[in-house]
Amino acid sequence: MFTFLLVLQTLIAASLVAVILMQRSEGGGLGVSSSSAGLMTARGAADFLTRATAILGGLFITISILLAALAGVSRESTTVDASLAKPLPAQQAPAAPATAPAGNESAPAVPVAQ
Repeated sequence: MFTFLLVLQTLIAASLVAVILMQRSEGGGLGVSSSSAGLMTARGAADFLTRATAILGGLFITISILLAALAGVSRESTTVDASLAKPLPAQQAPAAPATAPAGNESAPAVPVAQ
């Protein structure tokens, strides 16, 4: 059902794009000529394209809501594939600070620059 609605959504979206591009805009138009010798008059084509845009837009929104509802209801548990995960390196213990032995007073003193 989900796949069918998804394919139908894609077809409606493509049809909606085609119908919108065929409409006459203020700058011209991509597909509708203004000659009266065509199948429809310019006014009839504009009314048809406007109505088709409204219907296809309504269908697009309705199917979008249905797809969202179906995706939320039929949510299956997801599994994570960890086959490509790198193993974490073993954590090393921090090295002990190097200190001079307690009984070694003969160690030379290091002058401190001021």
